Amino acid sequence: MPITQDQQAEIDAQRGQTSQTLRATVSGIEQHLYKAHDVLDHGFIRVIDYMGDDSAICQAARVSYGKGTKSVQNDEGLIRYLMRHWHSTPFEMCEIKLHVKLPVFVARQWIRHRTANVNEYSARYSILDREFYIPAPEDLAAQSVVNNQGRGEALSGEEAQRVLRYLQDDATRAYDHYEEMISQDDQQGLARELARMNLPANIYTQWYWKVDLHNLFHFLRLRADAHAQYEIRVYADAICEVVKDWVPAAYGAFEDYRLGGAQLSGKALDCVKRMLTGEVVTQETSGMSKGEWREFEGVVRNA
Repeated sequence: MPITQDQQAEIDAQRGQTSQTLRATVSGIEQHLYKAHDVLDHGFIRVIDYMGDDSAICQAARVSYGKGTKSVQNDEGLIRYLMRHWHSTPFEMCEIKLHVKLPVFVARQWIRHRTANVNEYSARYSILDREFYIPAPEDLAAQSVVNNQGRGEALSGEEAQRVLRYLQDDATRAYDHYEEMISQDDQQGLARELARMNLPANIYTQWYWKVDLHNLFHFLRLRADAHAQYEIRVYADAICEVVKDWVPAAYGAFEDYRLGGAQLSGKALDCVKRMLTGEVVTQETSGMSKGEWREFEGVVRNA
């Protein structure tokens, strides 16, 4: 289980404390505060703190005092305008801080988004738990033949079972040796900062991750996309559910213009115009490479 009894008791205690404030609060995300939302086999995300709401985005865009005379419809229209025209700074007025438990190899993908504040659990000072990400059998897949970064068809039969056995056995063996090396029973014991190098990339780590809404949307646009690696996409999907309750108008615009939208190159837009006139356009006559054309076809088919 991702959450131990002691951790759940701590969460319950945190949720049992309330305080009055003059700052903007959002009932939707208040329901998420401190709660752990399970992800993968041992991971989770939970909201630790947040700042701002949909009104804060509009207030920053208008640089006004309070809510003024603008209606909810005006605010939603403004937010959609800001999203549609790629304005960023008003969305930076909102921030969220998350506690995330995730496999190390997912963390190394995640940390590529350098526009956040991160503080990670340190294996120099503490001993990592014996928890590893082991994929479900249906999530084991062969290398994609069209995408060097992606997966293809799922493994099956004896091959799938063999891979699962290797993953579990190798992780267990590495952790056994880790414990033996740092043990001080009848030996000096290797320093934790050295022993950690032997741990597998599927072991779990934890961090606090604080980010503004503009950069969070950029993260979600890439990581909640269907082409993102499954193991990071499920974290992005869980965060999407939280953001939807935090800033519903902003998330609605993001979902429409970013997650559900598509950006076309000049050549692609020209192809669309030609198609609308009835012209049959092929990859050879499009001016696009095979890769560009394949992506363009995917957009047109899904439109």
